Amino acid sequence: MSDIKVGIIMGSSSDLPIMQAAADVLNELGISFELDIVSAHRTPEKMFEYAKNAHIKGLQVIIAGAGGAAHLPGMVASLTPLPVIGVPVKSSNSIDGWDSLLSIVQMPNGVPVATVAVNAAQNAGILAAQIISCNNKTMLEKLIAFKEALKQKVNKASDDLKK
Repeated sequence: MSDIKVGIIMGSSSDLPIMQAAADVLNELGISFELDIVSAHRTPEKMFEYAKNAHIKGLQVIIAGAGGAAHLPGMVASLTPLPVIGVPVKSSNSIDGWDSLLSIVQMPNGVPVATVAVNAAQNAGILAAQIISCNNKTMLEKLIAFKEALKQKVNKASDDLKK
């Protein structure tokens, strides 16, 4: 088993600038992850293999980003017992990202995909950490400190604005 806890996958290399935010927050929290391009439409065999074996590799959560028709998160969720977090990506052929958002969030009963806002990969990384923290006291403490830092950042911005 690997020490990698989170799989971050995306349908295309053009999604990487958005999905990097998930990787950045996981790095900040000290959670190991892997990044890969896994297209539901162009590499379906790779997607099947990835999704079916993710839990065997030791992954605990999968973050899947996709634009346009955005089938990747739902298809992966249909094949894995792991929680899947979908990141709708506003792509060049997208209608303001709504097509991607609706493709991910409108999953049928029995195939849940936790879905964050369009291009909100940072939230996907935080949610993955929160899922992992359910059974990891050290991660829970890191998340508490992370959220406290967010609070302090807002308080500082408020104080600066009042000056």
